[in-house]
Amino acid sequence: MVIGKIHYISQAPEKGSHLTAIEKVLRSGGKWIQLRVKEQEENIVLDLAIAAKKLCTQYGAKLIVNDYPWIALKSSADGVHLGLDDMPVPEARAILGKSKCIGGTANTFEDILRRAAEGVDYIGLGPYQFTTTKKNLSPILGLEGYVSIIKEVQKAGIHIPVIAIGGIELEDIRPLLASGLHGIAVSGLLTRNNNLNEEFYVNYSR
Repeated sequence: MVIGKIHYISQAPEKGSHLTAIEKVLRSGGKWIQLRVKEQEENIVLDLAIAAKKLCTQYGAKLIVNDYPWIALKSSADGVHLGLDDMPVPEARAILGKSKCIGGTANTFEDILRRAAEGVDYIGLGPYQFTTTKKNLSPILGLEGYVSIIKEVQKAGIHIPVIAIGGIELEDIRPLLASGLHGIAVSGLLTRNNNLNEEFYVNYSR
């Protein structure tokens, strides 16, 4: 599976829901959506995943479910994203099979080595800077952190796509991509933006 360069991590806006936010991003040209729902019962997350998958199919986009491999399977999502303390990747692979995408979180080069050994399809490396989207943040990397880690990744001959995540704003995207990252993941940037259009995705997906 080709890994997208711009990942939207879903977030419920002040007025609306995860689904309205996802549909707004899809209408604007988004092609890689991660449904990230915290502190909700799993049956609610499943219902949201089923609805989100229908929207993504309608717009020709991929859907990744955060945390729950079995929900990804039941909703026919394209894959799952796992944090460092979530289900081990081999267990998730046993549930989802080889055709589904599995992404994994990392904060250090050592984490990347672990993820590579586990056989993930992409790595979400972060956080870039402080973000209120996620509780219990790992140490912030900043641009210098990404530059340093990507150099180590390249030196080690690791070719898994690495995605920057965590508090990324518009002015941060080009410097981050220039470091050699495959792409970026954003949440608040797109959730808050009511002037999204396809130009955003064209500019940063090359």
